[in-house]
Amino acid sequence: MTLIFTLGLIVLLSIASYHRASWNTALGVSIATLVIGTFAGAFGAISWLIFLIIAVPLSVTGIRQQYIIKPIFAMFKKVTPTMSETEKSAIDAGTTWWEADLFCGRPDWNKLHQYPMPKLTIEEQAFIDGPVEVVCSMLDDWEATHELTDLPQDVWQYLKDNKFFAMIIKKEYGGLQFSAFAQSCVLQKLTSKSTLLSSIVGVPNSLGPGELLQHYGTKEQKDHYLPRLASGQEIPCFALTSPEAGSDASAIPDYGVVCKGMWEGEEVIGLSLTWNKRYITLAPVATVLGLAFKLQDPDGLLSDVKEPGITCALIPTDMPGVEIGRRHFPLNVPFQNGPTRGKDIFVPLDYIIGGPEMAGQGWRMLVECLSVGRAITLPSNSTGGIKTIALASGAYSRIRRQFRLPIGQMEGVEESLAKLAGYAYSSDAAVSMSTGAVDLGEKPSVVSAIIKYHLTEQMRDSTNHAMDVHGGKGIMLGPNNYLGRGYQGAPIAITVEGANILTRNMIIYGQGAIRCHPFVLTELGACAIEDREEALAVFDKALMGHIGFTMSNLVRTKWMSFTGARFATTPFKDETAEFYRTASRFSASLALMSDISMAVFGGSLKRKERISARLGDLLSYLYLVSATLKRYNDEGRKKEDLPLVQWSCQDHLYHCQRALADLINNMPSAPLRAALKLMLFPFGRPVRKPTDKLEHKLAQILQVPSETRNRLASYVYLTNEPLNLVGRQEQTLKDVLAVEPLFDKVCREKGVKLPFFQLDKVAQMGLEAGILTQAEADQLASVEKARLDVINVDDFDPADLLAGKAARNNTAKKANAA
Repeated sequence: MTLIFTLGLIVLLSIASYHRASWNTALGVSIATLVIGTFAGAFGAISWLIFLIIAVPLSVTGIRQQYIIKPIFAMFKKVTPTMSETEKSAIDAGTTWWEADLFCGRPDWNKLHQYPMPKLTIEEQAFIDGPVEVVCSMLDDWEATHELTDLPQDVWQYLKDNKFFAMIIKKEYGGLQFSAFAQSCVLQKLTSKSTLLSSIVGVPNSLGPGELLQHYGTKEQKDHYLPRLASGQEIPCFALTSPEAGSDASAIPDYGVVCKGMWEGEEVIGLSLTWNKRYITLAPVATVLGLAFKLQDPDGLLSDVKEPGITCALIPTDMPGVEIGRRHFPLNVPFQNGPTRGKDIFVPLDYIIGGPEMAGQGWRMLVECLSVGRAITLPSNSTGGIKTIALASGAYSRIRRQFRLPIGQMEGVEESLAKLAGYAYSSDAAVSMSTGAVDLGEKPSVVSAIIKYHLTEQMRDSTNHAMDVHGGKGIMLGPNNYLGRGYQGAPIAITVEGANILTRNMIIYGQGAIRCHPFVLTELGACAIEDREEALAVFDKALMGHIGFTMSNLVRTKWMSFTGARFATTPFKDETAEFYRTASRFSASLALMSDISMAVFGGSLKRKERISARLGDLLSYLYLVSATLKRYNDEGRKKEDLPLVQWSCQDHLYHCQRALADLINNMPSAPLRAALKLMLFPFGRPVRKPTDKLEHKLAQILQVPSETRNRLASYVYLTNEPLNLVGRQEQTLKDVLAVEPLFDKVCREKGVKLPFFQLDKVAQMGLEAGILTQAEADQLASVEKARLDVINVDDFDPADLLAGKAARNNTAKKANAA
């Protein structure tokens, strides 16, 4: 009887913990069970004594705080590393959103699906259908990247005239005031034509003077600069990175000293600025320079603070002493990027963005704006690139033939095509969901880091797969190569806005653990409270909540691991239910492993970057699964799209599983590793990679026009015009599919199996044999020319490959010889 009641109490407490019941509820359940058990003869005085020894110290606040919490708090403060002001600013920047639900181990999937699906306004759609289409049709990417190493002047002017640099600027200042989702759609379409074009448009609409001015500028600054930025009269750039401070941007050595100086004939208090910056996009053509520097006030002219910290100012680039105009050459994607320098440049205090009262607030300004900008530009550019090369690779694989069949029917090629299709679907889902969050008013700093890292990595992986599919077609640069520049430029997106190594190993989980965990930030905050009693009370409440949270995730993890999460609630009972259940299981595992890692490594977890990276991978892939499931639901749960959903979810959950297994294998204690394996994978690893059969379906989706393929092609420039290689190839795909029955008809009637080339000769053969009509023969012959345009590559006169000075010298020599 005692055993039965004891087991019953354990079950009841486990159920309460699973559902995250309060301490008082658990206490009440325990007392009720003990009372009933006492009347049934199961419990006696010893049972009550054990219960009271445990319950009273934990339930009586004074006893608990004095004898339990106080020594724990003292030890916690000793092992907790101090947090710098820049780290605090980064942690405080932005808001938490759906990623916090995933981090806490109990995601509410109905809540996810209640977030509205982002949509374009009539004005935004008209801009994409009008000016965006026009500027894409204007640009010859080979001319821009190889011959001009810049956009042609008419394209530059068109961008200015149509306010491409003013998508984030409010209408009251003459801007377009587009939503984050609309900006993303514009950038995707521009990227599908040219990474050079999208890079130049993306930067002013991301982290830059325009955004900083709108959020923090004085009225005078806004009224002066924003209309000029909106009209293209001013071209902005923002200078943050220095030779000695790349990813560690807070370590910039550039400085400004508050001092007195002459300005327009009067002595005023101002700043003497000295800087040396590099990697600054648009710097060579900028007219106004946003500058980040460390402010010093040795004479106390502003306040008693001698070193206020990082500050941002606006500097006209035509000021004497400002060095600007030279260029870097970023991997043959020659967007305007270069260094800028200045030494002892004096400007008045009102050049500080936001005025003198914002002195020292620059780092907070930057990280808050970056939490939004990082969610838009690079993820959107990457998504546009992924979708474009997925469609192009699918079309090419259906048109190009080897061994008498389309190469897309070869299983090795199918494997690459499947990844391209899956990445195209899930990356689009992630950027849509994330920009939708921005439009809801969120500043999702953790989410922005997740999609910046994973979508740029998916872009790099996709580019490699596309190159493998295209073979020689992909590596021969020229006017007919739509892959080469993207392949060369893939590392650029990987590097900027925080190098991906840093983003994965430090930022995603580093920010996520503190911002998304329901108790850690409060516990850390308690260390900074000077009043000891107040600090102890705050820490007590947080720690007790933290213990209950950990116990709940322990129970949830054990239950879902042993049951395969079969009883986890899902919003739908269809083929996607398994993905919701498995994601819930891994969410609970993430929450549990976070607390275990914090307990095992303590303050040194901050330096255990590979442990942090794996925890961050768990959170990231769960977010990508969520975005995939949300997209499927938002688009009406179309069954024909289900293979894309299945591949994406299986792939991301497989990566979750691998991250979890690697995390366990790198715990420092063998008994702990064994216990965790038994708890998290009691019957082995449950998630399998996508099957060959499923990947065959995805490969087919890319090779045959359909509504599903059209949805993958959203906001990709596919207009069939002379300068659009991908658009022309799309038309060729349709034409090839249309004449295949004619080709098969000739083969069948002639009794031969002909190779699918020299279609003009096949057409003539069919015409002479009376198998084809004249119109059919002409159609077949016309497709042969288009087919050859797709598979052929460029060749050059050696002199045509000389660039820059060499080309000019060669031209001069020819002229002299003539």
